[in-house]
Amino acid sequence: MLKEVAERLKDNYPYGDPLYAGQMLKPPHDVARRAYEMALRINPNNHALDGGRASSAMEKEAVAELAKMIGWDTHLGHLCGGGTMANLEALWIASQLHPGKTVVASTQAHYTHQRITGVLGIPFETIPCDKRGRMDVPVLARRLAAGGVGTVVATMGTTATGAVDPLVAIADLRPRFDFRIHADAAYGGYFLLADNLADDTRLAFACIGEAASVVIDPHKHGLQPYGCGCILFRDPSVGRLYRHDSPYTYFTSTEMHLGEIALECSRPGAAAVALWATQRLFPLVRGGEFATGLESGRAAALDLHERLRRDDRFITGTAPELDILVWAPRAASVTEASNLSKRIFAEAASRQLHLALVSLPLHLVDVGPMQRDRDTLICLRSVLMKPEHREWTDRIWRILDEATSAAGVLRR
Repeated sequence: MLKEVAERLKDNYPYGDPLYAGQMLKPPHDVARRAYEMALRINPNNHALDGGRASSAMEKEAVAELAKMIGWDTHLGHLCGGGTMANLEALWIASQLHPGKTVVASTQAHYTHQRITGVLGIPFETIPCDKRGRMDVPVLARRLAAGGVGTVVATMGTTATGAVDPLVAIADLRPRFDFRIHADAAYGGYFLLADNLADDTRLAFACIGEAASVVIDPHKHGLQPYGCGCILFRDPSVGRLYRHDSPYTYFTSTEMHLGEIALECSRPGAAAVALWATQRLFPLVRGGEFATGLESGRAAALDLHERLRRDDRFITGTAPELDILVWAPRAASVTEASNLSKRIFAEAASRQLHLALVSLPLHLVDVGPMQRDRDTLICLRSVLMKPEHREWTDRIWRILDEATSAAGVLRR
């Protein structure tokens, strides 16, 4: 049976290899895997202290470290299955505090926000983005002035391009309008620790503590197995909104336990143990080994972006804010460029370089004199989130060069 499992698992991309630079997949650290496996022998359930005494304590400690990273000494928070569940809890709490009011997010925010608000029955609207893929603050201000907005979702690292919404400018609107800020930092949250960000991106992250709630996904940059997300609230008193009664509930503690501050009931204690162990090995501090790994990924993205910018076969946007970059081949029309992107994608994969494709509205990509025969351009996208990517940039570029030539894109 296990031999058959091993054979079936061969049908995968090489996610852990530095030449896999497509989607947001980063191998968990060995200490996370080992700690997770140790905990699985107990199989704790962090719904209550009865189900996971040690793992519940470790979860509280690990979550407190994440809260400290964003600047909160007091907080309420817990782990959950991932960013979707974490964002659902944030928006559910927001709906309880601002009943009937609209949630707004940028057009480049993760689709989960529109899906979640639909599930919760909350009005939802999108705010256009500027040419860098960040929420357009003047448009947001006009929408807030119209009234009825309860929550603004600021995306701290979009999944398409890694754009970071201008959180400082968004927060500056609060004296004029009454709204709650939710920072969706599922992807970008750990970049709080990076020292090689552009000034405006650094200032946005420095302001994240101004949000009422924050989501961070340790299973993205935090070296954890899937699924491990985290929801954090600045005001611990929102815990009152979770209170519930159950005829068979646990009575081993008079203190509010993790099961009383989560919408999920059963939750794997093993995920908390793995995160706790990893954060003990790699403290969440600037200048530490963990932070250096984040900086390496961004350095790799900046290096590859500069090579693409200097090559007249490609069009690029502004320099990446985090470790995600997007580009496309030049062509006579947007349709032709989109088709060439797909060809390069296939040629690169045949050479074991695995990229991704992303469809972007034309205002996010400077297509220049291309014939605009469609509204979106299919671009190539790369997520250079592994620290090893910095050392592999030369090889990635060589393969991309070969794949681009093989796809029929010639230098001018």
